[in-house]
Amino acid sequence: MAIIVNLDVMMAKRKMSLNELSDKVGLTLSNLSILKTGKAKAIRFSTLEAICNVLECQPSDILEYVNDQQKTTDL
Repeated sequence: MAIIVNLDVMMAKRKMSLNELSDKVGLTLSNLSILKTGKAKAIRFSTLEAICNVLECQPSDILEYVNDQQKTTDL
């Protein structure tokens, strides 16, 4: 099971830097960077809500589920 974080994709679509998103959402750069690189183990709904509000998107635009079989057949 894998959850893919597409935060960088949405930020690029909105032409928003990590610094700008950090300021608008109220999270530290390091926490947003951990999320953006897919190293986060969890995300609070309030954080996800704030990111979606700023980026004007849905949670599914940021988070994507890919099962293990899909990942191995794609390689």
